Amino acid sequence: MTAHQKTVMIIEDEPDAAELFGEMMRVNGFRVIKMFSSTPAIPMIAQEKPDVILLDIMMPDISGLEVLRFMQREPELAKIPVIVVSAKSMPSDIKSGLEAGAAMYLTKPVGFQDLKNAVEKVLNNHPTA
Repeated sequence: MTAHQKTVMIIEDEPDAAELFGEMMRVNGFRVIKMFSSTPAIPMIAQEKPDVILLDIMMPDISGLEVLRFMQREPELAKIPVIVVSAKSMPSDIKSGLEAGAAMYLTKPVGFQDLKNAVEKVLNNHPTA
């Protein structure tokens, strides 16, 4: 385990889901930041520069896809891997998420092992400086 504790930001409007994902990540040694809407999450992403983001698409304010598109326009943020965790499971939804810049797309409900594997995979594919 490295000295630097990795940070995961969870952007999820459903408190129970956010808490569940947060707990899954804490068990794996991550520092967890939870955001319940997209608008305040955007400046938080820039401020915190988390190692990985778990992002819901269906948000009450701005869609998770808009958050992804915003991140892709910012060189500092574009390299942060984003895992979309959404109830939207149609192939067209998944395609939209990946095209907007998601590193991976998981559909809810997501199990502990699947989430852990996804986070490890994107972190291994996106080594941070």
